[in-house]
Amino acid sequence: MMVKFLRYLFFLLVVYPVVHIILGLNVRNRHLLPTTGPAILAANHNSHLDTAVLMALFPLHLVSKVRPVGATDYWFSKPSTAWFSRNIMGIIPIDRERTEKGVDPLTPSYEALAQGDILIFFPEGSRGEPEQLADFKAGVTLLAEKFPEAPVVPLFMYGMGKAWPKGTKLFVPFFCHVVVGQPMHWEGERLGFMRRFKAQMRQLAAASNFPLWQ
Repeated sequence: MMVKFLRYLFFLLVVYPVVHIILGLNVRNRHLLPTTGPAILAANHNSHLDTAVLMALFPLHLVSKVRPVGATDYWFSKPSTAWFSRNIMGIIPIDRERTEKGVDPLTPSYEALAQGDILIFFPEGSRGEPEQLADFKAGVTLLAEKFPEAPVVPLFMYGMGKAWPKGTKLFVPFFCHVVVGQPMHWEGERLGFMRRFKAQMRQLAAASNFPLWQ
């Protein structure tokens, strides 16, 4: 109970004010966000801010059901950060490199979806250069295949890579944008699903008059 209270307090006093007041955020198609799980939010990833911004899209009463997937070597590298990551941010660990044969790194994500959580997933795997799209990995497709009842909601984020890019410690307030796409559903074929996901991400960027990725 105390951990849950601390989590709500952190979001109420830190995350929401930073994202909505200091940073400034424009959200398009907010009504397409899921209100219950299981569901998967699949977004591009350019900044330290991405996870907090996506969690701040949801009301406080849903915070405990929104679970970001994060790299074990980044979020759980030290005991202090591991406690904060697990209990306050609700991070689901994923190993970027398989260390044991036969162990599926997505197993904790499957478990979260099975209990009705809303996953935040970055298909690129790690943060890229500001406003540049990296190659998508197969994880989002595997999640959709395993849980065909869970909608996959593409999100295009713009500006976070300029406000707090990878490799810097300086946060610069910069008006940012999140564009929510139409929920996608598994149709039985991996390559087709990935093609549809990539196409929708590019359409979200183009329709918003943001610079297209090269």
